[in-house]
Amino acid sequence: MTTLREDGFLGGRLRIVQPAQGYRAGADAVMLAAACPARAGDRVLELGCGAGVASLCIGARVPGVHLTGIERQSDYAALARRNAEANRIAMRVVTGDLAAMPADLRGPGFDQVIANPPYFAAGTRAPDAGRADARHEDTPLPLWVQAGLRRLRPGGRMVVILRADRLAQVLAATGDRAGDLVILPLAPRVDRDAGRVIVGMRKGARGPLRLRAPLILHAAAAHLADGEDLTDLAAAVLRDSAEINLW
Repeated sequence: MTTLREDGFLGGRLRIVQPAQGYRAGADAVMLAAACPARAGDRVLELGCGAGVASLCIGARVPGVHLTGIERQSDYAALARRNAEANRIAMRVVTGDLAAMPADLRGPGFDQVIANPPYFAAGTRAPDAGRADARHEDTPLPLWVQAGLRRLRPGGRMVVILRADRLAQVLAATGDRAGDLVILPLAPRVDRDAGRVIVGMRKGARGPLRLRAPLILHAAAAHLADGEDLTDLAAAVLRDSAEINLW
């Protein structure tokens, strides 16, 4: 990781340093943060925090939240610490592997857990090591869900964003440990299949599963020209730090 660049998030409210080549967080991280129902005083853990974008978006929206991230790649963990300091948002970043959780993170002490697991379980890995680790699965997806649920206090909530074709794995991994599940499809345009889903769950709950109406990202029926065509809701989330109310 030799070349870095600075990207703006939340309409420039956050300035985030990320690799110029390799994996960079984008809209998915912002959507994940928006769907986390954190309130002041909550303890929030992000699994695989990368450069810290999702957690810092929560910190920008919710003053007084206590943020912790765990990140396996030391270079990205260092960037997360740097970005937290630069944006004056308190965030503890632990360099470690969620599959071998550090001892001081093993207790169920968190109110919220968020995760943006690698999207691909198989396939050709990217030549950049950081991008490959972020996008291709080494730790099986069910272990991400189970690790997150273990970190939650009873009644705490976990929110994940992932490819729609991996939804069944997440639902199976919850077992009887969580309920009150909510699925929010993210569709690029009207009448287009959802490529991503946000899934929320509550530890120890027994509420029924709910499938929400899709959140449409782009207003036009097709991409006709360069330029932004976000729907009002998508723009409010991505630019103005609006919350997505899953529950």
